[in-house]
Amino acid sequence: MIIKLDKNIKKEAKNLILQKLQDVGYKSNIVTTKYDNYIIGVGSKQFDIRSIGSLEGIKDIHRVTAAAKLVSKKWKTQDTIIDLGDSVKIGGGNFQIMAGPCSIESEDQIEKTVQHLLENNIKIMRGGVYKPRSSPYAFRGLGIEGLKLFYKHCHANGIKIITEVMMTSQIESMYEYIDIFQVGARNSQNFNLLDALGKQDKPIMLKRGLSGTLDELLASAEYIFSNGNEDIMLCERGIRTYENSYRNTFDINSIPVLKKKSHLPVIIDASHGVGIREFVEPISLAGIIAGGDAVITEVHEIPQIAFSDGAQTLSHLEANKYYQNVRNTVAFREKLIQF
Repeated sequence: MIIKLDKNIKKEAKNLILQKLQDVGYKSNIVTTKYDNYIIGVGSKQFDIRSIGSLEGIKDIHRVTAAAKLVSKKWKTQDTIIDLGDSVKIGGGNFQIMAGPCSIESEDQIEKTVQHLLENNIKIMRGGVYKPRSSPYAFRGLGIEGLKLFYKHCHANGIKIITEVMMTSQIESMYEYIDIFQVGARNSQNFNLLDALGKQDKPIMLKRGLSGTLDELLASAEYIFSNGNEDIMLCERGIRTYENSYRNTFDINSIPVLKKKSHLPVIIDASHGVGIREFVEPISLAGIIAGGDAVITEVHEIPQIAFSDGAQTLSHLEANKYYQNVRNTVAFREKLIQF
């Protein structure tokens, strides 16, 4: 059960609601975000929710049986819109392209990427400064000093930053330099990290785990929301299956299913989803038709010399064509919706 409270609810009224929930055998969880105040009631007893919904101080009440209640579309039927400022929004019909290298490698690389994005009217740059790698000997990022360079050039040119946070100890030092915290697939069920990010007031992009189910992804998003942050995006980035012809299996089914189950925006990561450069575009376009709200794509001036993930990265020249085809497909989808 989700109870949305009036923002100016009196303490006595709130206590009465909590007492009524206790009387019917429900455990109460109070959730406060920058947008609203909620009480999440958890229990199995059936009763007429109007007996509580009629109490003073309640704006709305919904019976939600799903385990991930706050991220469910059962109570919030309108899509969440992530507002990054400067008219950059994701979700609710606002489509965005996020692009940049797998790893931030140098200041020169940042400058060239920023110029490339500006030429293509792209408002969000991706790039890792802390890199989880399969081998301990692989390049693992430039750390906070790399992020400061990243911020310096993006901020000066009106470009938003999305980058991965790997540990709770990194959040504070990264906070002022980023616009979106990315949670990678390997941390999708790092609940301590999710709890900590829930206490932040910046958007989170949560990637699906390597072998994670959609319900597990939604449960992870619930951890973030229940700690006070409702600016969450879900990212399909492919899952590990028995197929070895490509890096991962991009689950196209997940996009319409997540859009049905949740009000949160769904992001398409075809770079990791397929892991082969020539297939990034068709998978991205399929994801758009399936209902995705944005793409996040790896691009590099010369992918062959990239420090990481060069095989799945588009060159700047290839990306120019890719962006146009992405935008054409979004426009085509909008026409299909109208019919």
